Amino acid sequence: MPFFTGDNSKKNLNENFSVLETEAELLKAVAHPIRLCIVKGLLAEEGCNVTEMQNCLNIPQSTLSQHLAKLRETGILKSERNGLERNYYVINDQIIKIVEALNETEADK
Repeated sequence: MPFFTGDNSKKNLNENFSVLETEAELLKAVAHPIRLCIVKGLLAEEGCNVTEMQNCLNIPQSTLSQHLAKLRETGILKSERNGLERNYYVINDQIIKIVEALNETEADK
């Protein structure tokens, strides 16, 4: 979609603004260092529970729960009950690609 050029650029932008808002919300959700760490950690080791994440991140459980809620609300994570605990998984393909690109950038350094 041409944003800045062409006769229909304003129309195209207006028609696709809701897509851009959704993409911006995804980016905002992973823009926090703790949430980005959660996503990267879950991509490296699927199915972690809150206790495992909390021990690694060294943050209060309530803080972790707030971050997990934000990631679930934006459709980045899902959780599945496993007995008494919940395991978390990254389910958003766009975020997976973004994190993979970030990891490639880190590897190039």
